[in-house]
Amino acid sequence: MTAVKNIVLNFSETRRRSINLWEGIPDEYLNWKPDKDAFTIIEMIRHVLEGEHLFHRIIENRGNLGDYQSPWKDLKYKNLQNELQFAENFRNEFLSMIKGFSESDLDTVKIERKEVGQSKKLGDYLNRMVYHESVHTGQLLSYLRIIGIDRPQIWD
Repeated sequence: MTAVKNIVLNFSETRRRSINLWEGIPDEYLNWKPDKDAFTIIEMIRHVLEGEHLFHRIIENRGNLGDYQSPWKDLKYKNLQNELQFAENFRNEFLSMIKGFSESDLDTVKIERKEVGQSKKLGDYLNRMVYHESVHTGQLLSYLRIIGIDRPQIWD
């Protein structure tokens, strides 16, 4: 398996597991949060989906966000299906972008984010992106433990 195919598989498997978790959360808990400063469950789900789009734009611009405007800016929170449906085309575009990279791109394309003092190779940056989603999956699992509801099986 090529490195590009492996990265796409990692993104796909991580999202599949996230969706498995998200779909297991009863709607009545979507606005729950462990404290006043935390994301609610639905806010965290959107953060993951919106964050992927933001990272996509960072990669396209090799680090410079410019005057980025989030498509989620004025979108009201409704439910999980609305969030997934809204993000679907952005997700497909993102995966298509990754599939269009060559193996050498992963090592030679640089993502330079001067405003945060970050310089990464594309392959490294992509792997850090998918880790972001994984961290939030773990946070949501802990939310469900705190609430005291069953946690979906994501380790298949």
